[in-house]
Amino acid sequence: MAIVQRPKEITTTVPADWVPGPPQGSWTYDAYAALPDDGKRYEIAQGVLIMTPAPEPGHQRISREISFCLYEHIMTRKLGEVLYAPVDVVLSEEDTFQPDVLVILNEHLERIQEKLVAGAPDLVVEIISPGSLLNDRVTKKLAYERAGIPEYWLVDPEKKTVEVFVLENGAYTSLGLFQGEQQLQSRIVPEMSVPVAHFF
Repeated sequence: MAIVQRPKEITTTVPADWVPGPPQGSWTYDAYAALPDDGKRYEIAQGVLIMTPAPEPGHQRISREISFCLYEHIMTRKLGEVLYAPVDVVLSEEDTFQPDVLVILNEHLERIQEKLVAGAPDLVVEIISPGSLLNDRVTKKLAYERAGIPEYWLVDPEKKTVEVFVLENGAYTSLGLFQGEQQLQSRIVPEMSVPVAHFF
C-alpha cells in the first residue's frame, strides 16, 4: 500500500488522503473524532475526509461581523443560539462540517450537545476562501440541502456579496445576491436590517 504524504502547504480544499484511517468514502464521525489534534481543519463530505486551509484574517473579520449581527438579532431576543467555527455539525454518518457561522432556533436547541451539533441547524453561513469555492458552492450546498437546513448564506469576500438560499420542496432556491447598501432577505432572521456592506 502506497503512503501518501501530506502536501507541505494546503491552499485549497482537498481530500486528506494522507491521513491514516478508513478508506476514503468510509469515514464516519467516530473515526473523525478519534483523529489526533494536529491543528488542521477537517470535515467529512459523503464519507470523504477533506482538509481546508486555515482561514485568513479577512475571513475571520467577516465571520466576526456576521456573528455579532446574528447575535444581536437572535440571542439578545432569546430566539435561539448563534455558534461559529470550529464546531462540529454532524448531519449524518457520512457528513460532518464546521460551518463558519450557524444559528439554531429555540425549537431545535436539543441538537446542541456537549461536543457537537447533532442534526441540521436552521441557518448556516459559509465564507468563501481562496480555493474553497467549489466546496462551498457545490459540495456543502448539496449536503446542507440533503440535510434539510432551511437557509444557507454564501458569502463572497472578493465580490463583497451574500447569496441567500432557502429550502423549498427539498431544494435550494436563491432569494438573491445582495451587496452594498442592500439588506438581506432572510426567512430565519426576517427583521435584520443591516446593509451587506457592514459585513465587509
